[in-house]
Amino acid sequence: MLSPAWGYVIVNSVSWSVTNEVEEELDSSSNEEALPALLEDTTSIWKQSYPASVYKEDGEMRSRPVAGRSKQISSPSRMFSYRRESVKGTDSITPQEQAIRTARFLTHYNSWGFLATESTQEKIQGVPFGNCLLVSDGPINNSTGIPFFYVTSKDNTVTDLMKNSVASLTLPEAEGEFCRKNIIDPEDPRCARLTLTGQMVMVPPEEVEFAKQAMFSRHPVMRKWPRNYEWFFMKMNIEHIWLQNWYGGVSTIAVEEYFKAVPSKE
Repeated sequence: MLSPAWGYVIVNSVSWSVTNEVEEELDSSSNEEALPALLEDTTSIWKQSYPASVYKEDGEMRSRPVAGRSKQISSPSRMFSYRRESVKGTDSITPQEQAIRTARFLTHYNSWGFLATESTQEKIQGVPFGNCLLVSDGPINNSTGIPFFYVTSKDNTVTDLMKNSVASLTLPEAEGEFCRKNIIDPEDPRCARLTLTGQMVMVPPEEVEFAKQAMFSRHPVMRKWPRNYEWFFMKMNIEHIWLQNWYGGVSTIAVEEYFKAVPSKE
């Protein structure tokens, strides 16, 4: 949390000051061309604000004669405020409950994830190896919370799993509408990210039909993948759940609570 001594006040938003020097950098950066327009747009999730004392001082200066303005007074630093929109029906939900729902949301609505395994490749044997894989926890109207995969043994990731089945799956909110529309960097704590860790196993015969529905309904192109690659279904038996979804630390979510929850629709 930010220290009150720094002059921050957080009510229903998260704010931080930006010095004039940094402000000049932002204004000159081609990557931030959209910021000025967003800051002036009061309907945007971003808004520009100053302490009330600044407006008071500014009003007093405007009422003084021009001769009294011999000393140049620099403009105040900008303060960016991120307005947290309340979600209907969630006022009575505790932060931990909301974190659990967010975790289920990320598992259900992400179409891909980053899977980390222990490498079996000769030159990087025993070190972490990451790969992007398509994922689904069920058809769009049936979230199970269990990540399913459609894979081939020709993939280095699967080769790793055959030797050590423990893996971590990261599911970011970065590809969602929220982070893109509000120009939030993927590493920004407001852009949530979920990491599931557990055992990767082959889907048993009695679950193959559901796994097929889960994957093919969300990724229809899979039906046309070359059959000579001998594709098969895997899933993760989740053992640990880690979530970063706002400022102020991370959440470790109990597996049993995770499976009880209904995905948030944020």
